[in-house]
Amino acid sequence: MSLVGGIRPPIAVLSVLLLSLAGITALTLGKPDNALVPKAVLTSQQYVAEDGAIALRASLDESVTDLTGTATLFNEGKPVSADTVLDKVGEVYQKWRGTAVIEIKSGKMLAARGENVPLTAIDLSKLSRGDGLAPRMVRLENGQTRLIIPALLSWKGQPQQLLVASSTLSFPGVDLGPGRAIGVVDSTGRLLSSHGALDTERAKNQLASFAKTAARKGRQHPIKAKEPGAGGYTGVSGHLTGGAAEDVRTVGGYATLTPPQPGEPTTASSLGLTVVTGVDVAAKVSQITRPAFGVAAAGALLLIGGLAVMVLLGTVQRPLIRLFLESRRLTRGDLARPVSVPRAGEAARVGAALERLRRQLQGEPADVEGPAVRKGLGARALLAVCAVLLLVWSVPLMLVLNRADSSVKVPAQIVHDQKSRTVTLSDRVRRALNEGHADLSAVAALIGDRTTPEDMKKVLERTMQDHDRYQSMYVLGEDGEILARAGDGPHHEDGKAPSKQAIEVTGEGGKKPVVTATAQAPGRGGAAVVGEFRIEFVNALLGRQGMGEVRVVDAKGRVIGGDSGYIAFEKAPSYMSSLLATKQAHATVQRGGTVRVAAVAPFSGGGAAKSLQWRLASWQPASGLAIPEYSLQNRTVLAGLLGLTAAAACLGWLHIVVVRPLRALAGQAEALAAGDRKTVLFPRHHDEVGAVVRSLELIRQQLQGQPRKRDGGSRTPVGVGRN
Repeated sequence: MSLVGGIRPPIAVLSVLLLSLAGITALTLGKPDNALVPKAVLTSQQYVAEDGAIALRASLDESVTDLTGTATLFNEGKPVSADTVLDKVGEVYQKWRGTAVIEIKSGKMLAARGENVPLTAIDLSKLSRGDGLAPRMVRLENGQTRLIIPALLSWKGQPQQLLVASSTLSFPGVDLGPGRAIGVVDSTGRLLSSHGALDTERAKNQLASFAKTAARKGRQHPIKAKEPGAGGYTGVSGHLTGGAAEDVRTVGGYATLTPPQPGEPTTASSLGLTVVTGVDVAAKVSQITRPAFGVAAAGALLLIGGLAVMVLLGTVQRPLIRLFLESRRLTRGDLARPVSVPRAGEAARVGAALERLRRQLQGEPADVEGPAVRKGLGARALLAVCAVLLLVWSVPLMLVLNRADSSVKVPAQIVHDQKSRTVTLSDRVRRALNEGHADLSAVAALIGDRTTPEDMKKVLERTMQDHDRYQSMYVLGEDGEILARAGDGPHHEDGKAPSKQAIEVTGEGGKKPVVTATAQAPGRGGAAVVGEFRIEFVNALLGRQGMGEVRVVDAKGRVIGGDSGYIAFEKAPSYMSSLLATKQAHATVQRGGTVRVAAVAPFSGGGAAKSLQWRLASWQPASGLAIPEYSLQNRTVLAGLLGLTAAAACLGWLHIVVVRPLRALAGQAEALAAGDRKTVLFPRHHDEVGAVVRSLELIRQQLQGQPRKRDGGSRTPVGVGRN
């Protein structure tokens, strides 16, 4: 017999699967949930840490790019004084704690602004090395850490100078929410900087403990640190659980600084830094799980599954095996005993045909009717009955039992985190647009009345190479004429003077919004440098795990950008209307047909992007969160799906390898018993049905070899000679 064919394997596998599923059901649906903090809250802390790491990495890399890019622009122009350099830098970018210019050969300080820059960290004699101009971290005497960024100033005929800026390891625009602390950790586990709720000794000690754990975990390889097939954050990240005090437990998250594109390290991602967070949350054991439910569901499955298996054994397997044995007996020549005919169905039809064939082998004519076949359920109907029995157990689990309704409790920390992450992301988009306008201002500041279009184009092309946020850059004259351009074709209307708005949105009615920034060129008499942002750049900023749908919405409630499919300038969803009407950052749980966690955060800072009056909206269904009510519902649905899958797989298997061949066998046996001696019978499978077919072929050959009577009406019995 075939190992995967025949009647026994499908029924045996079904029995094993139902027994296993009963055990799984009893354990998963009846096991009490002893977690003090829902998994959704822990995962949310991981996402908050990832947001902080992304913001810090982007800020540090942008600072390095801005300073080196500004130095390059100065190098391509005429020599200027050190004070002019620092004034221009401070006017365009307000991000560094201190700046300085020193003469490399003599080491003389030429100019300085802001706090004292720790110049002793830079060895002027080693600047010519490959890493001589690489940014570096320096720890000050007061315990604070600074990132020192050097850039070379070089003009023909002038002594080389070094432009140096110092930056803090702060988190620009990261909203911590109530009670959260955040810190930056080096590879040894030392806290380099910390912010937020650190007003108690317990909070400081807990963050320091988290820092050591995060540094150890952060040394893992990003691929090995994740489960196989897991996507999301490209670096190493996770959540942490700390100590408890009364009904409060400290939880946190960590995330290493990682480049935006895997395999392409940046300055910040090469520093070996890790972001760690900590916050106190309520710790309370969930009481929604009922152990008796799991036991009852498992017992019902054993009862129903046992009944289905007994039906298959008694009405399909045993009759078929009996037919197999009876057919073998006839082929051996044992014709004395009548064939035992099953009660009903295809097996009864085959049994009745075998009885007629037994009599024909003894000399009875083929036109003599055999035993009557009782009417009853066929094999297909029996399979349908078994399927219905198993569906009676599976369908309620999938659709009815343990359903979380609109009153499901969403942890308050989830709502706080949704709000703080939306505020952080809103500020990230605003800062990115402001930084883009600052880049244009830096270019415009160096364009004078004697700058040629060729030189303008070189500067524009270099700026586009340094920053991927633009799809097009051009210098626009006072009369609307494009003097130089780089990148894609501009969307500017011919003859239209430069806009007075720092940043504006056009393109309504088209496929994509056009976000345009304009910076006046003070040395060109009304000319301006214009940059058109790639909307994909804005959308890429919105991609965050665990925030659901994210949209950038303008003052009229129209969608400008999003992290997933959307239509430009379409209205935001109606269920977000009330939130979008608020002027401050807000988050809430929306109840009704779908329970959602939603938040809105307007552009709250200054800069050129403030005039856009954009808001960031985010929402996600609570069913996607790992909170106890939905976790229990998901486990219940999974148990029902497993039962349905087991029934469909095994009963389908049984139908394909047994029932269909058995129905065909019934027709072949009846045709042979009715006198069809010409049709050759051959088995399709090496199983019980195939064995009966082989026996019928042997019987056909025996009947075909019997001598005919003279009238040709029928064959004579075996062993009887002619008259």
